[in-house]
This record gives sequence, C-alpha cells and structure tokens, in this order.
Amino acid sequence: MKKFLAAMMTAVLCMGLLTACGSAAEETAETTESVTEATNEAESAEEETAEPEAAEEAAQPEEEAAQPEAEAAVSEALADGVLNVGTNAEFPPFEYVEDNGEPDGFDIALIKAIGEKLGVEVQVENMEFNSLVASIGGKIDVAIAGMTVTDERKEMVDFSNSYYTAVQYVILPKDSEIAAAADLEGKAIGVQLGTTGDFIAEEIAGAEVAQYNKALDAVNDLVNGRLDCVIIDKNPALVFESKFADQVTAVDGAQFNFEAEEYAIAIPKGDTVLAEQINSALQEMIDDGTFDALVEEYIEGSNE
Repeated sequence: MKKFLAAMMTAVLCMGLLTACGSAAEETAETTESVTEATNEAESAEEETAEPEAAEEAAQPEEEAAQPEAEAAVSEALADGVLNVGTNAEFPPFEYVEDNGEPDGFDIALIKAIGEKLGVEVQVENMEFNSLVASIGGKIDVAIAGMTVTDERKEMVDFSNSYYTAVQYVILPKDSEIAAAADLEGKAIGVQLGTTGDFIAEEIAGAEVAQYNKALDAVNDLVNGRLDCVIIDKNPALVFESKFADQVTAVDGAQFNFEAEEYAIAIPKGDTVLAEQINSALQEMIDDGTFDALVEEYIEGSNE
C-alpha cells in the first residue's frame, strides 16, 4: 500500500512537471513568434522607407545623364550673351560705313534684329571679305555680307536659310558695246575679291581680272578707263549706277547667262543649334513683317 501511494504521488508529480514544461514551451513559442512578427514588420517598414530613397538615387543618374544633353543644346557662340559678327562694309545697300564710322545696311540691320530675337548683344566687325569664312568659329561667330551660298564655301562653313535671291550685274561705261557673254572674253574685268563676280570672271576666256577689296575702287577704275566692265551683285550695281549716272550703266546678268544666287548667313561648321536659332528668328521676322520693313528701308529705298 505504501508502495502504491508512492507510485501515485510520483506519477502526479511528473504530470505536473510535464504540464509546466508544456506551458513554458508554448509561452516561449508565442514569444518567439511575436518577436519574429515584430522583426518582419520592422524590416517591411525599412524597405518601404528605403524605396523612395532608392528611387531618388536611381533617378539621379538619369538626371545627371540628361544634364550633358541639355548643355549640348546651347550654342557656344551665344553662351557669353554676345554674337560676334563679321562683315565687309563695302557692298551697299547690304553693308556700308556710315558717317560715324559704324557699319550699316540691310545685312547689319537684319543681324541686329536676329540678335534681338535671340536675346543677345550683336557686335559687328568690318573685315576684308576674303577673310570672313576663314575667321568663322575663331575671330567671329558668324558672317553676313551679301554672301552667296556655294559648294566651295559649304566645305568650310554651314549656312542659315537663304534670306535673299540675287543675280550678278555687269557695270559698263555708257558708250560700251559689250552686250553678251561672248563680248566679255578677253576684256579687263573688275571684281571684288572673293565674291561671286570674282568666281564668274575667272571662268571667262582670256579675261584680265583685276581684284579689289572694295567694289567702289573697281567702279572708280572703270570710270577712269582702266577697266572694260565690273561684275557685281544687282543691288550694289544699281547703287553705283545711281552714283555715277552720267558715266556708267548697270546691265542685268541674265543677258550674260548669269544664274541667280542665294544669300545666307555663314555659321560654324556643325553648329546645328545656332543654325536652328537663327533660322527660327528669320522666320519670325518674315511672319511679323520686320523683314519686309527692312527690305523696303534699305533695298527698295536705295533703288529710288
């Protein structure tokens, strides 16, 4: 009997211990699960917080990559707020020197109006015509000087859209018998150096070509009997005809089989941004009437 009671007591004690152990295990498991859930929630919160930061960091390289592209869209010629322009002020009515010594004329007024459209200051330098193209991209940003677009020049510079269509004229003494292309052969012909007239004269068989830095000097030599004719663009030819009305006459180049040509602004080779900006400004001036007003003031007015 004592042994039975002892055995019963032992069994009850073991069951108590097992129950206690089971409760402790369940509490431990519950605690572990709570900790795990808290840890997971904390990690999720960190990930959510980190996502905007990661997105911001990911966006930074894209913004940095876009920045050089934006910078590349700005022409170096306009970066300092000044457009340096070369011209040869010996080509009225497109360019000439005023009494105050400053260049003026249709081209000068045109490029200044373009500068105003672009929001930059325009500084004009009077140079020899033959040095204009070589100076673009260095001494000057662009050139405007009644310059004809030619394949030869396009090898060195780019051009804006054409802003004027012109034709060469032949200035003759009043009593000249020259009347056709064949009559120019073997004659003493005056031209302005580097102009279309210069290129045409070089192709005339047997011609003795005299090149001048100033068209006026060529016309003076014609008046004084040193030349048989002068080949020059229509508008300056008409100006000189008016100035020397009793001594010379200006004949349409079509009579000598000369073809029409296009004037444009010469710009640095490959500067497409500057070309687009200048072309856009030109179109605005055509649309708002500014261009026609300049033609009337400088070109049509000079022929009256």
